[in-house]
Amino acid sequence: MAVRSVRRRVAALVIAPLLAVTVASCGTADTGTRTMARALPPDATFTHPGVLVSKAQLDTVRKNVTAGKQPWLEAFLDMRDSKYGSYKYRPEPYENVDCPWGGKVAHGCVEERQDAIAAYTQALLYSVTGKQQHALKAREIMDAWSARIKRHSEEDAGLQTAWAGSTWARAAEIVRYAPGAGWPADRVARFEKMLRTAYQPLVTEKLPDYNGNWDLAMTDAAIGIAVFTNDHKAFDAALARFRDRVPAYFYLEKDGKVPLTPAGSTMNTPQKLTTYWFKQGTYKDGVAQETCRNFKHVGYSLAATAHIAETAWHQGVDLYGEVKDRLKAALAFHARYQLGENPPAWLCGGKVDRNMGPDLEVALNHLEDRLHVSVPAAHKLAEETRPAGTDDLFVSWETLTHAGNPAA
Repeated sequence: MAVRSVRRRVAALVIAPLLAVTVASCGTADTGTRTMARALPPDATFTHPGVLVSKAQLDTVRKNVTAGKQPWLEAFLDMRDSKYGSYKYRPEPYENVDCPWGGKVAHGCVEERQDAIAAYTQALLYSVTGKQQHALKAREIMDAWSARIKRHSEEDAGLQTAWAGSTWARAAEIVRYAPGAGWPADRVARFEKMLRTAYQPLVTEKLPDYNGNWDLAMTDAAIGIAVFTNDHKAFDAALARFRDRVPAYFYLEKDGKVPLTPAGSTMNTPQKLTTYWFKQGTYKDGVAQETCRNFKHVGYSLAATAHIAETAWHQGVDLYGEVKDRLKAALAFHARYQLGENPPAWLCGGKVDRNMGPDLEVALNHLEDRLHVSVPAAHKLAEETRPAGTDDLFVSWETLTHAGNPAA
């Protein structure tokens, strides 16, 4: 702890003068009180930056880090000192990223996900510090991939494009709208084309009988890409998919004796549902479709659900309002057992796999800091695991960006 304390004090001394010459606030100011709607009007313009993180939130991050406030300073230092924050980071783009099932050899899958996280990390570092090297590095990584990637293949292509595509959209949104980042228009256009051709077709495929974390992660990427490319049709499709899948993934007793199912699903009998829910046949508030698989995949789904709703929120659409009871129930339910409470016999035969990742911050921020809804177990779990880092898939640095950050 002594070493970490010294690290914090030194960092604060270094960051404060640096921020005196930082970039101006990113994008267009989000002023006034917005009226939340169920859909974005056809003639409305998208708010930028507005993929997961807004201008107001980026401003708050910068202020918190500059002031040396915790847990944001420690979260910033962890991000800066990670391999993704290095000026020496080198992208490794592939023309074809193939991600097969069954332990077969993959090509480019880890590299793509990590390069997307590195681009997002460098974009956040630029937003906080104003150091041009970070903007250049983010652009270098994104330009390298947009110059080469053509396709994704094999069975995990949908999930791979979901994880990488969601992170690419966040990184690109920040850099595109950050004053002084200097991303040339032709490179922005090339990156847009990459997202439209190598990612969007796969993340918009309908997979109603796959485990729900797939659909939710894919929708996370789809809505981010829609905002970055200013695509109203794709944005509306992502809203519809969210509204179909989230109620079918997180159960509430008001749904009836058995869970809801997404449109097109063949899991339409109690017996099929029990199998689909990993042998869970008793349903109570907060149980999720993959609870009895493991908490890791439930965590992915919680994170993706919050990401989608947060992006929609920045565009003036309140998806949170439609699912806040499910989100609260699922957070409370899984946090209790992740913290060590013994599961009852009716739940997964009395055994759960407690392996949830850094997936709580975005949802918790909305419930606690915008709605002032208490979720004690989830709050305790988040505090015990802060600062949340990255899962090396599609969740990164969310203590920094969203903990206690209700700014629109």
